[in-house]
Amino acid sequence: MKTLLLIEDNEEVRENTAEILELSMYNVIKASDGKEGIEMAIEHKPDLIICDIMMPVLDGYGVLHALEKNEEIKNTPFIFLTAKTERSDFRKGMELGADDYISKPFDPTELLNSIDRRLRKIEVLKKDYTQDITGFNQLQQDITTGDPIKSLVEFRSINKYKKKQVIYTESNHPIQLYYVLKGKVKTYKSNDDGKELVTELYSEGDFLGHVALLQGGLYKETAEAIDECELALIPKKEFEDLLKNNREVTNKFISLLAKNISEKESHLLNLAYNSLRKKVADALVVLKNKYHFSPEEKFKIDISRENLATIAGTATESLIRTLSDFKSEKLIEIKDGYITITNEKKLEGMIN
Repeated sequence: MKTLLLIEDNEEVRENTAEILELSMYNVIKASDGKEGIEMAIEHKPDLIICDIMMPVLDGYGVLHALEKNEEIKNTPFIFLTAKTERSDFRKGMELGADDYISKPFDPTELLNSIDRRLRKIEVLKKDYTQDITGFNQLQQDITTGDPIKSLVEFRSINKYKKKQVIYTESNHPIQLYYVLKGKVKTYKSNDDGKELVTELYSEGDFLGHVALLQGGLYKETAEAIDECELALIPKKEFEDLLKNNREVTNKFISLLAKNISEKESHLLNLAYNSLRKKVADALVVLKNKYHFSPEEKFKIDISRENLATIAGTATESLIRTLSDFKSEKLIEIKDGYITITNEKKLEGMIN
């Protein structure tokens, strides 16, 4: 039976959570504050620690910081269970080395799945594999049980973003990988005058922020929600561990990098040599290819003219004039702010 340490100052939450864990066949040790939690962690060496953040005597960040300095227990899986939901709080916890961050009130299934996932992972790392092909094959089998891409994104903490809300900013350090569950996201770069150039568009099913993580550097662009979005958050350390141990995941992100480079080269070439009409036509086709999920219907999108101009790489005023021309030529329709493509073939075949 696995032993879990639950550090929570609210007695009702502590007892209710402990009951859920015990019903799931875990041995639960309870602590009512951070200082007591550290003492129990050192004494009992639990298999996993669940910890609140806002506590008397010593908060959750202090607990995690102290445990990371203890050689015997510093690699113990650590899950924050807290009512603090600000992005800065989440970021601070992940930078300190937390494995997950679950917000209160929480779904018991979400907590149990997170615990199970981390305990299975630590069991693989603890196994003593033989130093031959048999041991290697067993390691691969243990790591790749199930769909690794699916396991990377399911049961994650989810952040919701409003339209035009910034997700991350250029020159910041990446601390997690994002996965788009709902909505549309753009990344862009700005010059000294504040003019923007969209570098990539993302939709449901896309990973976001992986380039900076793979490079081990800073974000090279800013990410912003085009409309209301929901993003799953994957801790940097877990992503890096999976890359090291799973060829399928590594190949997936190598493919994404190659696609990213190819698309950016094509985009830069178009910006350098295409006419205004061609740029705007290409921008509409790009949006259609990215966000058209119903082939039976004409593509229609509600996007600000400023955003569309940054995708096309032109001034907003020039874009509006060109859209008006396209409307007169019956290539598009514009109603209540929505743009509907009525002649995709002509837009795709637009001549410079």
